Amino acid sequence: MAATQSTDSAYRLARETYAQWGVDADAALRRLRKVSISLHCWQGDDVGGYENPGGELGGGLAVTGRYPGKARTPEELRADLLKTYALIPGRHRLALHAIYAETGGRRVPRNEIAPTHFKNWIDWAKASGLGLDFNPTCFSHPKADDGFTLAHQDKGIRQFWIEHCIASRHIGAAMGKAQGNPCVTNLWIPDGYKDTPVDRKGPRQRLTESLDAVFAQPISRKYNLDSLEPKLFGLGSESYVVGSAEFYYGYAIRNKKLLCLDTGHFHPTESIADKISAVLESLDEILFHVSRGVRWDSDHVVILSDELQAMAQEMVRGDYLDRIHIGLDYFDASINRVAAYVVGARSVLKALLIAQLEPIARLRQAERANDFTSRLALLEAAKTLPCGAVWDYYCEQSGVPSEGAWLREVKQYERDVLSKR
Repeated sequence: MAATQSTDSAYRLARETYAQWGVDADAALRRLRKVSISLHCWQGDDVGGYENPGGELGGGLAVTGRYPGKARTPEELRADLLKTYALIPGRHRLALHAIYAETGGRRVPRNEIAPTHFKNWIDWAKASGLGLDFNPTCFSHPKADDGFTLAHQDKGIRQFWIEHCIASRHIGAAMGKAQGNPCVTNLWIPDGYKDTPVDRKGPRQRLTESLDAVFAQPISRKYNLDSLEPKLFGLGSESYVVGSAEFYYGYAIRNKKLLCLDTGHFHPTESIADKISAVLESLDEILFHVSRGVRWDSDHVVILSDELQAMAQEMVRGDYLDRIHIGLDYFDASINRVAAYVVGARSVLKALLIAQLEPIARLRQAERANDFTSRLALLEAAKTLPCGAVWDYYCEQSGVPSEGAWLREVKQYERDVLSKR
């Protein structure tokens, strides 16, 4: 889709403005086209999956809202996702949870899932030009009802979850091999205590032993990248989380795993942007889950907030984009689910574009000269540069609706498809 005359004219003027600040807008768009965001399948059906349709969530997870039209089958979810991707510029990915296996109506224990149960997803992704990522599902299961999985005191229960995570790694590797690039297989567990524990050491020792067993078999990084996701607290684990940031950071360094920084999994006053350069001094790559907490880890739809822009700036200023795998992680059932996807993904891309359009050379020059007055003035001036014109041009060049048009398509899809479910 070629840009309209008005969009093209606005972009030319914006490009000239940016050039006066030493910024190459064309180069910024070329860099942005290389960014792939991994959308999360669980926004489309409220973290339901197909293992036990209608089952209740557990493990510190909660979805609020009953907006009509949620995907009830894999086919409906894939249709909604294709509509979503058609409204987001660039080529992107999909993160699947293990409970989205297609088992032909048979009950398959989670420790027995295999790549064949994801064949439809693999074939669909390949035909659609999408990449896949994967997640073991260590919640919403009888063997996780007491809030413990890999750190459980019961050896049999620990073994069940070890086997599930091993199976998940093999599924991730099968996805990576089929698509010709690595699948990021990310592990999050709910393990922790609601009230203050006496023994903090024991569960972490058990978790270490379980993780060592999960990762005992080497898998080529050409196909699968293992990632570990920490959390500060969760529902039912307010006082103690076994897999804390410090725990997983140390384990990731020792064992050359990816660390997942989820923007909702830290204290609300912490700067996640500041953590990026800190952890990448010790780790080759990280996974970055973009969420939005409101007062707590509430998984609201991502918006173009100051926090998001700060994180995007750090990724760009540090030249880290080739070392960071970006994924979305939220769920909101109070609004149109396709729109929730689109708002979040486009917000991340806009934040990265704005960061690419900073007059970074002038900012660095001022900082190196200890001219902090100029640095502050330049940062403020950059906020009102015409990034919107560049964004609309990028959308139209990518064959997707510009900022004022995509919602009409979602509303039409709701009338034609979602409202009839």
